Amino acid sequence: MAQILVVDDDGAVRRVLRKHLETEGHQVCEAPNGDVALELMRTDPPDLLITDAYMPGMDGIEFTIRVRQQGINTNIVAISGGGFKDGAEVLERARSLGAVRALAKPFTRDELLEAVDAGLA
Repeated sequence: MAQILVVDDDGAVRRVLRKHLETEGHQVCEAPNGDVALELMRTDPPDLLITDAYMPGMDGIEFTIRVRQQGINTNIVAISGGGFKDGAEVLERARSLGAVRALAKPFTRDELLEAVDAGLA
């Protein structure tokens, strides 16, 4: 199956996503922030990125911009629980930057897997 990089500052979210994705046969790598994710991608670009929009330091929007600036064309699924701004607004911004799907937390396992399938298509 696919190699997926999950970028989220919440370890519990990363664990849940890993469990769902590995159950489907995917290989999952985790990063707690955009800086770590960019470093991981330099040596082994994933087939798909799943990134939280709100993280300390480099948020998911800046991360998405930097991924594209580096010429990495891996599809991105953005996720957001809202944060200090309007969650729908930030997810729309992620879509405008090329995210193939944007999911508002909480989302279901089926919604996650549908987004992953779209991102890998």
